[in-house]
Parts: sequence; C-alpha cells; structure tokens
Amino acid sequence: MVHFNVTAHPPAAWTAQQIVEAFPFDTVPKYLLRDRDGVYGNVFRDQMTAMSIEEILSAPRSPWQNAYSERLIGSIRRECLDHIIVMNERSLKRLLTSYFDYYHRSRTHLSLEKDSPVPRSVMAGSERVIAIPQVGGLHHRYERAA
Repeated sequence: MVHFNVTAHPPAAWTAQQIVEAFPFDTVPKYLLRDRDGVYGNVFRDQMTAMSIEEILSAPRSPWQNAYSERLIGSIRRECLDHIIVMNERSLKRLLTSYFDYYHRSRTHLSLEKDSPVPRSVMAGSERVIAIPQVGGLHHRYERAA
C-alpha cells in the first residue's frame, strides 16, 4: 500500500489531490491502471496528464483485470472491515492505519515465503510464545519470549 485516505463522498478534485500525495513529482509512475468509476472526472484526468502518467482503463465490470487491487481490497474487507463497526471517517482512518501497519510488518504472505513485506528475523530462544495484539486485538503477532 503506497497511500490511502478516507472521505465519505470523494469528488474528482479530492481524488486528483490523492494521486499528488501518493506520488510526489520525483516518484511518478509511468502508468496507472484504474477502473471506470465516476470519481475519476476531468480534474483527475487533467492531473494525470500534468504528471505525465498514462491511464490504462480496465474493461467495464471486469475486476479480474486489476487482480492485485482486488486482492488487497478483499483482504481489507475479510480481515478487518467485516469484523468492525466503523463510526466515522476518523475512526476508519485510524483502523486502516493500524491494519496497514499489521499488513506490512506482521501478516504473512505466501508469495514472500510466509514472511511480511517488511522482513522479520527468525526468533530463537525461549520455548514460551507470546501474542502481541494488533489492529485493536483483531489480529495477533506471535514472538518468542526473551
């Protein structure tokens, strides 16, 4: 996850600002694969042109064309949002910040040989294992006691 933000009703100008925040001008990607959601209006497309990002549109009603995004969205829903009642934008942002920290530092990924994107060292030592609650206790990270 590179960048995220939360709002109830995102206009195209807000979405354009998010792409600027996600990719400062020295780290701009060459392509952006996106769906055909109405939130990507003229302001967003103008911002893509200004940043020299080529937009690639997926076919209508074809989520399999952006499998990485769909997988991440599914993980967020299954592992986090399906188990929590979100009260407002602030609580959702706090929850997702906590979840992404867990996702990058603790959650195992099969494609990474059951490691996390931020690699963890193998812990040797005590036979006793402790559980460290994460995402408000929804998930846990397990480590050997010192």
